[in-house]
Amino acid sequence: MKKYKSFLWLLVAIIAFSACNNNEDYSEPPVEGEPVLTLKSQISSAMFGDSLSFAVNATDAKFPLSTLKAQLFFGENKVSETVIRTKTNGDYSGKIFIPYLANIPNGSATLKLVLQNTHFAVTEQEVSVQLVRPDYDQLTLVTADGKEYSMARTGLYQYKVTGDFPQKVKAYIKTPKASAQGNVITFGWGNGAITQGTVSPITFSNATAGTYDITFNTMTYVGSPFIKLLFGGTEMTMVDDNNYKVEKDLTTGQLLEVSGFSNFDQWWIDSDFFSKDASGKLKFLPLSGKYRITANFKYNYFIVERMTGNNLATLADDLSGAVWVIGTDIGKPSLANEVGWNTDKALCMAAIAPGKYQITVVAGKGTAGNVNPDGINFKFFHQKGWGGEFGEGTITSNSTDIVVIAGGGNLALATGKKLTAGKTYLFTLDVTGGKKAAVLTVTEK
Repeated sequence: MKKYKSFLWLLVAIIAFSACNNNEDYSEPPVEGEPVLTLKSQISSAMFGDSLSFAVNATDAKFPLSTLKAQLFFGENKVSETVIRTKTNGDYSGKIFIPYLANIPNGSATLKLVLQNTHFAVTEQEVSVQLVRPDYDQLTLVTADGKEYSMARTGLYQYKVTGDFPQKVKAYIKTPKASAQGNVITFGWGNGAITQGTVSPITFSNATAGTYDITFNTMTYVGSPFIKLLFGGTEMTMVDDNNYKVEKDLTTGQLLEVSGFSNFDQWWIDSDFFSKDASGKLKFLPLSGKYRITANFKYNYFIVERMTGNNLATLADDLSGAVWVIGTDIGKPSLANEVGWNTDKALCMAAIAPGKYQITVVAGKGTAGNVNPDGINFKFFHQKGWGGEFGEGTITSNSTDIVVIAGGGNLALATGKKLTAGKTYLFTLDVTGGKKAAVLTVTEK
């Protein structure tokens, strides 16, 4: 019994000792010392885009110093920071960048200097800085081929250059240094808009090539010209140099007016989705729903993709949504833009009735058609990407010319068969029997 009691007392002592050690391990270190910060430079005003210089004397009589931070605040927001290591007492100097941002008016900012020693003691000092947006005498437009054009000041923050330009001009804009502490500010394209701090080219675009103005405002970042493309009364937004898009609800039979396209009479119109009348209006043909329409200027055609909410549609369990085509020997508007096995280029079939989808193709090579008359190798998918698909056992073909290849479900021409160059073929996929019982019909028109 004595041995048992002795063991219990020993266990209690070990637990108590461990608890004491844990308390010591997690205690916060003491804050000690008295860092002293003295500003030695005169700071009262600066320009947006400046590298603002500062100089201080930093000391602590008891403990070594650690860091000096210079922080710039626009209101409550910290917009810039510089950190300097300060091991010993003495004088320190540095620079902090004053951001050049859109739509920020002249006003007061706060420069906060924070000195800390190795024992976590901190002292702070704040200085009010009056900031002014520079109004440059001129800007420079730099094109992708290295040519430079002077943009004259035409008003407060407003600049313009007039020249004989191609229909599209890829360029960025740069400023001169506004002061001895100033920096060259560049304006380029980023996140779908003109922004500062990049030389990624902006694609200015006019209705036609010739003499026209390129303008830019250094306060609002508004530039011109940009083609204003309207599709069904809605302005299309720029995706990249060659693509503009709009996402909107469309109804079967709806007439859509298209404007802003200088060569619209030369555009290829996808007969699965639209018919075009004599006035140039497009009649929408598939089932009503939300669609993404992308105007592609490389090949002069509209990419039409069905949507569900804010995402591209997939083939739903109720067989609504979309079916997509991926593979070789097919493309729109021609085989010059072949899909291949690049899922980003998957073709959306037109939904013509609940559970029925179609794609119309013309046999021909290169730009003469959009399906290879000598051989095909593509298949149908449930989404624009890998995943659900119509493979062997889930799709049958009613055509004697188009067969489903065993083992994969890819479509191919039957042995000894070819498509007739110049002829139009309608591929219709009927999934009303379910995702595992699709039926393909191919009709020569």
